[in-house]
Amino acid sequence: MNWIKKVFKGCAHKSSEGHYHGHYAEDRQFYAPSGSGDAWREHENEEIDRAIALSLLEESQKGRRVKDDKSQLEDDEQLARAIQESLNFEPPPQYENVNTYQPMPVHFPTGYRICAGCNTEIGCGRFLNCLSAFWHPDCFRCHACNLPISDYEFSMSGNYRFHKSCYKEQYHPKCDVCNHFISTNPAGLIEYRAHPFWMQKYCPSHEHDGTPRCCSCERMEPHDTGYVALNDGRKLCLECLDSAVMDTKQCQPLYLDIQEFYESLDMKVEQQVPLLLVERQALNDAREGEKNGHYHMPETRGLCLSEEQTVSTIRRRPRLGTGNRSMDMITEPYKLTRRCDVTAILILYGLPRLLTGSILAHEMMHAWMRLQGFRTLSQDVEEGICQVLAHMWLLTQFDSASDSNGAWTSSSSSSSRLKKGKRSQLERKLGEFFKHQIESDASPVYGDGFRAGHQAVYKYGLRNTLEHIRMTGRFPH
Repeated sequence: MNWIKKVFKGCAHKSSEGHYHGHYAEDRQFYAPSGSGDAWREHENEEIDRAIALSLLEESQKGRRVKDDKSQLEDDEQLARAIQESLNFEPPPQYENVNTYQPMPVHFPTGYRICAGCNTEIGCGRFLNCLSAFWHPDCFRCHACNLPISDYEFSMSGNYRFHKSCYKEQYHPKCDVCNHFISTNPAGLIEYRAHPFWMQKYCPSHEHDGTPRCCSCERMEPHDTGYVALNDGRKLCLECLDSAVMDTKQCQPLYLDIQEFYESLDMKVEQQVPLLLVERQALNDAREGEKNGHYHMPETRGLCLSEEQTVSTIRRRPRLGTGNRSMDMITEPYKLTRRCDVTAILILYGLPRLLTGSILAHEMMHAWMRLQGFRTLSQDVEEGICQVLAHMWLLTQFDSASDSNGAWTSSSSSSSRLKKGKRSQLERKLGEFFKHQIESDASPVYGDGFRAGHQAVYKYGLRNTLEHIRMTGRFPH
């Protein structure tokens, strides 16, 4: 230290000027200096004190300079921080997952900021502070439209950010009927209806505002797609219209297919039973003329008649006119005469081929059992076994038809004869729906009857099940 240097300088200076008086004796005894050494010693102490004082003064001045420099540095940092915050002033955007909410402000220490979007340093200028990260304003983009999000609110789905409008367009359900966004209920929840098979979503109001359904596939009519209006008031979608059977003559090849199907099961219908396609009103009138029988509600689509009566049948199919309305259909009366226990089979016209075929297979089973002399059965047993035959025929129309269920084995050869080429994807989908209708029917007669009959046929086979029904009037357990 400086004060020590000054001490040593003072000592050297005095030793060069002062004189020691004395000598070494032979016995090596040291002799002290003379009396003038006391004055030197006193002068030397004064020099040391003055050096210490000067050194302390220098240290005090140096400490004052360090404190002044540190205070200046803190002032500079506060000024820089204030400038940066003034440039950065922008309220952080809100974000949401399902409902919008505001995040708590997060304070980050100053220093280097890395953009979470481009992974580069954020320099001077504006930046966003949200989602626990920093962003260049141009890097905070919507996952849907890829445009920067500058709104005060935005939406989140997983780790993806969206404009609120883009999020609604992509995730908010739209009605398949009116094509509007499905509104929320008074509780703030999105409420809609959906078909259990087609998964067609629609506003609950369309169930009560008169929106028509297809009489075949049950789908509601979209506002931008017109259904075909049949003469009897029913509506038919364009997909079902593509394979619809419209008159009695057109249905005859399908009738032959069903007869071959029964022959393959060794259940040939010996009598020639007339098959007629009719309108809804003619079918309802014929149903009223029958003394006995159970009919599927809410609408009957097929009948096996046993009484003599006159029925109005469709001789020429209608053509499609303006406004998607069928027109120029020709009907004629048909007199039914009783030559046996079955006078005719009536089928509702305008249904797709596969649905028409399954109804025809069902009614043919009624005819076969009456011609075979089966006793009067309970409704669930008779309608249930008829539904089993309709279901079996549908299976023969697709690749799923086989003898894997063990119920019947002789129909595999018939299956190849019945398929007139590969079905279109749409027709296959319709066939799956018609099978689904049979399998999921909730009625105690048709639904529960089918499930009991299907289980019996699966367990015992069709022939044994029919023999048990003939003898006992019930399904085997």
